[in-house]
Amino acid sequence: MYNGKVIYNPSGKAGEYSYWAANFYNGCSARCEYCYNRKGVVAKVLGGDIPTLKKSLGTIEQAFHFFKIEVEKNLEELRRNGLFFNFVSDPFLDETRELNTWCMRYAMELGIKVKSLTKQTKWVGYFLMFSENIDKRIDVKNLFHIGFTLTGHDSLEPGAATNLERIEAATKLKAAGFKVWFSIEPIIDIESSWKCIIQTSHISDLYKIGLQSGKKYDKHDIKVFMDNVIRITKNEFRSVPVYFKDSLLKQAGISRESLPSNCVDRTFNL
Repeated sequence: MYNGKVIYNPSGKAGEYSYWAANFYNGCSARCEYCYNRKGVVAKVLGGDIPTLKKSLGTIEQAFHFFKIEVEKNLEELRRNGLFFNFVSDPFLDETRELNTWCMRYAMELGIKVKSLTKQTKWVGYFLMFSENIDKRIDVKNLFHIGFTLTGHDSLEPGAATNLERIEAATKLKAAGFKVWFSIEPIIDIESSWKCIIQTSHISDLYKIGLQSGKKYDKHDIKVFMDNVIRITKNEFRSVPVYFKDSLLKQAGISRESLPSNCVDRTFNL
C-alpha cells in the first residue's frame, strides 16, 4: 500500500536549511565518508550508497502524483517558505534527477521557490539549455536557488564532482543570471573551508556554514574563522548573507544576536 508521503517539515540540523522539504529517495551514490546517513542503523533506514525510490511511493509516476497532491494541500505555506530538494539524497544524481526535476518544475509553475543542494555538476549544461526554452510564465531565475556543498576534500566524496567542478558550475549558473549559494558543511578542517569561501565570495548569494557532526573544534580557531568569513562577506563592495548554524555558534560561544547585519537566521530566503 502506497502512502505517498513526500513533503514534510524537517527538524534538527536539517530544519536550519528549510522549513519545508521533499524527499523521494533513500540513499546517495556520492559516498561521502563523513555522511551521517551512511552510518550504523541510519544507513539501513536511509539506504546507504544506492539511491532507491522510497517503497511507499511505488513508481516515479505515482511519486509525482503524490507530490502534486501534497503541494496543492500546502500551497500557500510553500509559496511563503519555499521547498528544499533533498536532505536524504542528492536531487541531481543520475538515479534521482528525472523525478526531482519534474517536481521542481511543477513547484515553480505554481510560484514556489525551489531550493536545491547538490554535489553533482553533469546536469548543469543541460539545465542551462533547458532554462532558455522553459515556459516564459515561469520566473525560473528568481524561483530556482541552486546550492552546492563545498568541503575542499574531494577524496572524502568519491561519487561527487570535484569541489573545483562545483565552483565552475556555480560560476556558469551565476553568469546566466541564477542565484547560487554554498553550503560550507561539514567543516572538515577550517583551512579548507576558508579556501572554499575565498574561491566563491565573488559569486555567492548566500553561505550556510556548519560543523561536522560529533566533532570538537578549537574555540579560538572557530572565532577567527567566523571573523574572517564576516570580513570577506560584508565590505564596501558587497554584502553576502551568511547563516552560521547553531552548532557552530555553540562551539564558538557566540550568540546569534551579537552577529552583524549580514548574518541571517534560519528564516532567511533568497
